[in-house]
Amino acid sequence: MGIGVTAWRGGNRRWVWVAAGIVVIMALAAGVVRALTAGADDTPGAAPATVAVDRGAVTTEVATTGTLQPAQTRTLSFSVAGTVESVKVRAGSTVGAGDTLATIDDADARAAVDSAQDTLTEAQDALTAARDAAAKATSQPRTTTGCVAPAALPVSPSPSATTKPTTRPTTKPTATTKPTATAKPTITASPEPTRAGTPAPARTTAAPTRTAPAQPGRAGQTGDSGADAGCGTQTGSGAGQSGSNQGGQGGNNQQGGGSDAVLSAQQRVNQAEVALENAEDNLDGTTITAPIRGRVLSVSGKVGSQVGAGSTFISLADVYDMQVGADFPEADAGNLAVRQKATVGLADHAGDELGATVVQVDPVGTNDGTMVRYGVVLSFDDPPTDLLVGQSAAVRVTTGSKQDVLRVPSTAVHDVAGPAGTVLRNGAALKVGIGLRGDQYTEVTSGLAAGDQVARSW
Repeated sequence: MGIGVTAWRGGNRRWVWVAAGIVVIMALAAGVVRALTAGADDTPGAAPATVAVDRGAVTTEVATTGTLQPAQTRTLSFSVAGTVESVKVRAGSTVGAGDTLATIDDADARAAVDSAQDTLTEAQDALTAARDAAAKATSQPRTTTGCVAPAALPVSPSPSATTKPTTRPTTKPTATTKPTATAKPTITASPEPTRAGTPAPARTTAAPTRTAPAQPGRAGQTGDSGADAGCGTQTGSGAGQSGSNQGGQGGNNQQGGGSDAVLSAQQRVNQAEVALENAEDNLDGTTITAPIRGRVLSVSGKVGSQVGAGSTFISLADVYDMQVGADFPEADAGNLAVRQKATVGLADHAGDELGATVVQVDPVGTNDGTMVRYGVVLSFDDPPTDLLVGQSAAVRVTTGSKQDVLRVPSTAVHDVAGPAGTVLRNGAALKVGIGLRGDQYTEVTSGLAAGDQVARSW
């Protein structure tokens, strides 16, 4: 009985101590809370910082990183195959326009030039001979076997109004014979005087047929048919024309033969000239000369190595006109345009913002696996010296800009929806019109005036 009472009393003491500890802890916590909140109800809440609406510039920018690259890169090669004879540069060498960079053995190329020159000389000599032969053939008179000399041709009297035939045939023409148009008879019983005043003989009652006098052809009339127009050995215009055609055709044949020989010789000269030009170009191609000033990026051979025609041997970059290549995400690329201004920062020009201008925006983007990016090329406004190819650069492009407009810090504008937003003025929310929204400032188009105080952020 005594043992049970003693155990009960020991248990109660433990619970008493636990309860007392809890009470003490709660009292201490209440004291701490009272100390922290003492005077809170008596002090008003701190007002947010404000800023005055002012006038100034508002700009929008997009930023990314890029690399320096030369404005142009040339790949140089030999135009003929051969053995490298000399290499005068190495990667990193700076060269000027016209400097000799490398050569190959040119013995074969020189021999080809000499052979082409000899061929051209022979062709020119042959052309001269063909022209001389053609000139001689043209200057010699043409003769035709069996032709009658112009002096031996009979000269037929030209029909004239002053003479008429003194005798007329007494036979009557048959029914099959008709008088020609030039021999129309005149029937009269009275004597007819001639134009010269002499009496005409009496005409018979029979109607005679006048025979047309023989007329010589054109060759017979000119008297030079043997030399120029051919031989006309027959009387009548048809014979004369025939002789003229024969003589002309013979002369044309002789002249055509001479022209063919000259034409063939001229064609050989033309071919020889082209061959010589090609041989001289190949000789020039045994030496690589710098077309521009710049820095050698790579050399792919050495003395004694074999190179092929047209294979790249030296790469040369124009480092005096460097550009910046950068890629922008598609969300920013839509605001980019040629001639926009930009700034470029380089690690070896700390603190300097180098001016640049956008000169190219790729019309087609590339997918890098996570997003579509668009390439942009920027040109330095005043490029510094000793730029490194492939050097990284920080690029910021100004995509929009307005000068002397009402503005507030962009952090002061909330709930932006199109051309409207909300600012906090004198502790109350106010709807205002907004324009260009930049990273630092936002243009205010309505609702505020210069000098108004708005919360910087809320």
